[in-house]
Amino acid sequence: MILSIKNKFHLTERRREAIACALFIAPVVVGFLAFTLIPLLVSGVVSFTNYSLAGQPVFVGFDNYIFLFQDKFWWNSVRVTIVYAIIVVPLWLVNSLLLALLMNQNLKGVHVFRTIYYLPAVLAGVAVAVLWRWILNYRFGLMNILLGELGIAGPNWLGQKPWAFYSIILMSQYAIGWYLPIWLGGLQNIPTELYEAAEIDGADGLTKFFRITLPMLSPIILYNLVMNIIWATQLFTEPFILTGGGPQFSTTSYMMYLYNNAFSYMKMGLATAMGWILFVVVLILTLMVFKSSPMWVYYESERRNG
Repeated sequence: MILSIKNKFHLTERRREAIACALFIAPVVVGFLAFTLIPLLVSGVVSFTNYSLAGQPVFVGFDNYIFLFQDKFWWNSVRVTIVYAIIVVPLWLVNSLLLALLMNQNLKGVHVFRTIYYLPAVLAGVAVAVLWRWILNYRFGLMNILLGELGIAGPNWLGQKPWAFYSIILMSQYAIGWYLPIWLGGLQNIPTELYEAAEIDGADGLTKFFRITLPMLSPIILYNLVMNIIWATQLFTEPFILTGGGPQFSTTSYMMYLYNNAFSYMKMGLATAMGWILFVVVLILTLMVFKSSPMWVYYESERRNG
């Protein structure tokens, strides 16, 4: 009798491994459900309601979406974000790659410079924005002081159009060191034999860069391009701290207008509708980039398998 009960509850090795696996992944699954999937589904429902955080949500159908497409301030935030992304995404890619090429040189003390350039990437965005607010101050800022030493009257960086928008773009370049480890990993993974063969054939530096370096870095370019599009469309901290969206809404980004609707105007339903529109647009852009990738992304493994 006792033996039969033991056999009944005896766990095989495979079952014990399955239980251990389930226990290990349970925190991740529960966290995903509680903090990602369920809030995502709830926000989708809220986007079809009139909800102000105080009281019960009232179902309004597609009214929030219809209102947004008729709202001139929403269109202004869309325009600001699109222009910002069009300018900043190429700048991030080009400047960070040029920095990585410079930091990839076998020079004395290059590791120190790599650390220095990467440090801004680990600093808090708000703290950095406050620092830039001081640097770009019209009267006491370091930028205008340096320009004054050169005999140039510095503009009102944060209080005048279009300088306020240019200031946001200028600040966005401070953290290009974030990409440094990614680019360096790709550069150091390129076989040196390719460069040696190109030198034997008489290729110059530019030829090696465009014929070897860029094709071999194309998977990393794809990754950085997708991440840059996502980050550029989520512009918030810089205009929020530096300009507050001004002057005359010239730096009011999409995410800042979403924040204002949610927490300043208490229009949570409208804000979640904005969030879903942004999600769909970014998803479409990402899919378009991936769809085009076979035409310009080179994978060494695919060539070997082919």
